[in-house]
Amino acid sequence: MSSRTDAVEKRAEAILVPILDEMHYEFVDLEYVKEAGTWYLRAYADKEGGITVDDCEEISHAFGAKLDEEDFIENSYILEVSSPGLGRPLKKERDYQRAKGQRIEIHTFRIINHAKEFTGVLTGWDKDTVTIAEDETGETMTFPRKDIALIRMAFDF
Repeated sequence: MSSRTDAVEKRAEAILVPILDEMHYEFVDLEYVKEAGTWYLRAYADKEGGITVDDCEEISHAFGAKLDEEDFIENSYILEVSSPGLGRPLKKERDYQRAKGQRIEIHTFRIINHAKEFTGVLTGWDKDTVTIAEDETGETMTFPRKDIALIRMAFDF
């Protein structure tokens, strides 16, 4: 990620968070990415009980108006506001707090104990590690964060 992309994300987040706070939504994430030649500014928000399409529209109007007023993004872009979805990654402290005691999936960069995917109940975490109790055995496994490619809520469909 370039420093310009980082700068856009940081400034956009600084604009978005107070808007969400005022509207009683939770900031989840924001990304500024180029896909197939088009720039996207994607904002993810949530609330207790889940976010609706109408909520996203309300946020989009308020955020878009403030972005137009500030006019700091050089490239033309598409603004998208959405729910983080069921399979959203755990990134922030509040994500881990919400997931404690719940089933999560961990995907690792390297093979550990003959596997790269693990499912279990989130029992603990700190800045360097994440610990789960495995479903099948009940045994705990602790993963160094540097080995984790993805961590998210586990859902059975």
